[in-house]
Amino acid sequence: MKNLLLSLLGCITLFGYAQDMPIAYDFGEKFTDRHRYSNLLTISEDGDGGYILVRSYFQGLILRPKGYLLERYDKDLNLIEEYNYKFRDMQFVDGFIKDGVLRLIFFNYDYEREQYEYWVHQSATTSFNFTKEKILSIKSKVVEGAYGKNYYNRNFSNGFTTTLLFDSDKNGFVISTHHTKGKESKHTLHLFDTHLNKRWEHDFSQEAEEKNYAFEQLTLSNDLSTAYLVGKAYFKKRRFKAEERKFRYEVVKVSNTSSSTQHFNTPGKYPEALYPILKGNDLKYVGFYADRKDNRYNGLAYYELNANTLAIEKEKYNAFSQEFMYDKFGREEDKEIKNLIFKSVDVTPNNEILFNAEEYFVTHSMHRTGAGQRMRVDRYHYNDIVSAKLDADGNMLWARNINKSEVTQGDESYASYSAYTKNGKTFFFICTAAENPQLINDERLVFRQGLSRNRNVFAISLDENGKMAYKKIIDNQEARLPLMVSKPLVDRNEDQMLFYAKRGNKKQLVEVAFN
Repeated sequence: MKNLLLSLLGCITLFGYAQDMPIAYDFGEKFTDRHRYSNLLTISEDGDGGYILVRSYFQGLILRPKGYLLERYDKDLNLIEEYNYKFRDMQFVDGFIKDGVLRLIFFNYDYEREQYEYWVHQSATTSFNFTKEKILSIKSKVVEGAYGKNYYNRNFSNGFTTTLLFDSDKNGFVISTHHTKGKESKHTLHLFDTHLNKRWEHDFSQEAEEKNYAFEQLTLSNDLSTAYLVGKAYFKKRRFKAEERKFRYEVVKVSNTSSSTQHFNTPGKYPEALYPILKGNDLKYVGFYADRKDNRYNGLAYYELNANTLAIEKEKYNAFSQEFMYDKFGREEDKEIKNLIFKSVDVTPNNEILFNAEEYFVTHSMHRTGAGQRMRVDRYHYNDIVSAKLDADGNMLWARNINKSEVTQGDESYASYSAYTKNGKTFFFICTAAENPQLINDERLVFRQGLSRNRNVFAISLDENGKMAYKKIIDNQEARLPLMVSKPLVDRNEDQMLFYAKRGNKKQLVEVAFN
């Protein structure tokens, strides 16, 4: 839908103005696009040296979804084919390309059969001709908000809830379905590979008898025989003291024949936003922790688990430093760190862990329309970036904060950021109308939203020691179209990223390479 980006404010503590960054970029040709209002859903390599983009588009006086536009580009960023897939009757979940086949996953309710369904529409990338396959169906009455992955307010009272999670490399996905009818409760986990073969189905009802699970992350064994899920487990009937949470973070290990769980329950330490790292038999979780039950954060959490038994073999809690708090708040006091969502995790050859997260939350308000009606408006906030580095034993080497504040009612692709790590250095990309950063007290930089519709692209780097630098790498006079910085295609084999740029009826690809 039409981008309604309202504001952007970035603020960076700077320890060195390194103006030379190993970054090169190249613009593809600008092409005309008749679908003015659209959202970018996915961008992938097509398996033949080129790229495939999938967008949902909207039309009408009151914008409504009309279908999906597929764009195919060659390796030189030239648009060579467009295909209008006029399908609009289901909820889009995800899309990916495997072995030259584009697969789009949809979620749907069949009113005649009274069941929820997962469908996959697939086509060869060389010649678009979609076929449809139903991969899963679950009997249930229709409920509001059946599908979703809300990090903070999952609703289990409607009788049915489901979510789909990919692992980070998109080797497979797990569909979780939880159906409650009266006193009966059925929770099932289904594992599929990316060729749509169901590897196994596991009845998780007994383990979930006393708790509702809101899964957030997934990692898979190399042979796809075992899935490790992590998320919040909400107790159903247990009584709680005022200082206690109503949930706890748990790891769930599932295979075709068995399942087991492990919880993180160190007194006075409440983990948040845990992310799994599985290397062979080494299972690690990194994330944040709080000293009390709310969702404000006090530092970084690190766990090592036995991949077979899930026994916790090591845990560490690294409090945020005063330098980090000054990065974030300057000299202001009594500020909170909360609502952090993982964006990326990288493991160096020395088994050091680099990870990046972002403050994300949603606000709601009511507005009057021209016809006098009241309409609910959802605003999506993408605020500060937190970047941290742990050594191989889980000790925090440094943590840094990049301050920004973005809010959008529409296409979030223009908001947020993307990151790329190479040789221990992390690069962040933001897109803003600010021309030059403002320097405060010779230490903190502020990017303020300008009045121009054109946008500059800034790169911010963190070196191996957490030292920051920045540079405007693409000027708005050169890049007339704003980049969708939050949804790039990352090619680690070629050390490059591909961005989609669009405004109105113009579009192009932009390639960023790391030397």
